[in-house]
Amino acid sequence: MSDTPVGPDEVRHVAALARVDLDDEEVERFADECAEILGYFETLDEVPEVDPSPDLVNVLRVDEVRDGLTREDALRNAAGTEDGYFKGPNVS
Repeated sequence: MSDTPVGPDEVRHVAALARVDLDDEEVERFADECAEILGYFETLDEVPEVDPSPDLVNVLRVDEVRDGLTREDALRNAAGTEDGYFKGPNVS
C-alpha cells in the first residue's frame, strides 16, 4: 500500500466535487482502492531511467522522385471504371 493513506475524508471530498453520493461502505472501499492505486504509482518510481538522447542514425534510403503510373495504367486492372475513375459498388 501507499505511504500516503487516502482517508475517508478525502474520498468524501472528491465524491462531493463529483456530485456522487457514497455510503460509508463505498467510502471505505474507495479509500482502500485509491491507496492501492497510489502504491502502483510508487512502483513506477523504481523503474530505471533510460538514456534520454540515444544516438539515432537514419538507416532508410534517400527518397527518389520517379514518374508515377499513368491513368490508363492505374485503371488497367480495375474491376470497374467510369469516366477515367475507379468505380466501386453502390453504397446504400
